[in-house]
Amino acid sequence: MSHNDLSSTFTSNIQAAPAATGDLLDSVDTPALLVDLDAFEDNLARVHTRILQAGLQVRPHGKAHKSPAIAHKQIEAGAHGICCQKVSEAEVFVDAGIQDVLITNQIVGMRKVDRLAALAGRAHIGVCVDHPIQVEQLGDAVVKEGTHIDVLVEVDIGHGRCGVANAFEAIDLARTIQQYHPHLRFVGIHAFRGSAQHMRQPQERAAAVTSAVEKVRGIVQELEAAGFACTTITGGGTGTYMHEASSTLYTEVQPGSYVLMDTDYAANKLEEGSTPLQHALFGLCTVISVQAGHAVLDGGLKAFAVDQGLPRIQLAGWSVKTLSDEHTVIIPDDTATPLHVGDKVRLIPSHCDPTVNLHDWLIAFRGKTVEHAWPVSARGALF
Repeated sequence: MSHNDLSSTFTSNIQAAPAATGDLLDSVDTPALLVDLDAFEDNLARVHTRILQAGLQVRPHGKAHKSPAIAHKQIEAGAHGICCQKVSEAEVFVDAGIQDVLITNQIVGMRKVDRLAALAGRAHIGVCVDHPIQVEQLGDAVVKEGTHIDVLVEVDIGHGRCGVANAFEAIDLARTIQQYHPHLRFVGIHAFRGSAQHMRQPQERAAAVTSAVEKVRGIVQELEAAGFACTTITGGGTGTYMHEASSTLYTEVQPGSYVLMDTDYAANKLEEGSTPLQHALFGLCTVISVQAGHAVLDGGLKAFAVDQGLPRIQLAGWSVKTLSDEHTVIIPDDTATPLHVGDKVRLIPSHCDPTVNLHDWLIAFRGKTVEHAWPVSARGALF
């Protein structure tokens, strides 16, 4: 067999799903990621209803789940499109029939930009910019391809990552975008503060959005005075979506983790009277060893992201001690029920987005039965 034949063999070796439709949940192979459909559907309906009833559009973030099956569920529930972070992510979703994608990131490099310009011939595409070089590369690519892309100027509203600082820079970029009209169309502002999503107190999150609205409103006014209409003002997320929805400024909101949830988002304190979103995402592991004072599970760092802390086991009296590449060590307290080799346990990930990116499949279940095996088709789409 030639080297090329070997390469083709290995790169096409996608792992089989750990379960099939109709299987009992107890038979799912491990480690696996489960999605509780009842919790998933409740989260989906509650967040979409809140945003849509406020008169805004919903544009969920595909980077949270990387699954076209979930994206289609979100569209069916009233979303008018999705967000992605990478061109390769967008390509996966467009290939799966999603027709409106906003890349909430800066795309730099002609290989990526050329692919994005070609993709715009197949779907409605938007992208963010914060520097003239990005606009020039986009402009050259869409003119060559004969396609059209919506462009949003990103404004830094306190996250300290990407985005222009003031109206002067925003107007300068809008003028650069205008030079490529009609292939590039300035449509408005992207204003997202990731850090605000995880501020624990509700008054902190509300204050962060109020500050953002004040800054963005001023920039919008100056853009419009310069002749640039802002038809789209987009941002927000799972932690603050209710504040953007009531801002009278934002036109769409970008929740991502809301359909799955994780322990980090669950640590946010809610406004009095609010009902928390439900955990819908779980890691399922098998007990592979039981020793004096601890047990060992068959999923570790290759099954759970730990940038926001260790996963939390859903078993009274047990807690997670450590993770290594292929193992999680759990320890009991005096109230713990004994575990045995072969038992299966669930853990709640601390951060859903990078955890999902570690898996090929999401096993969606209802009650004790598997209803779907959803491929994580955009897994590893990093470029």
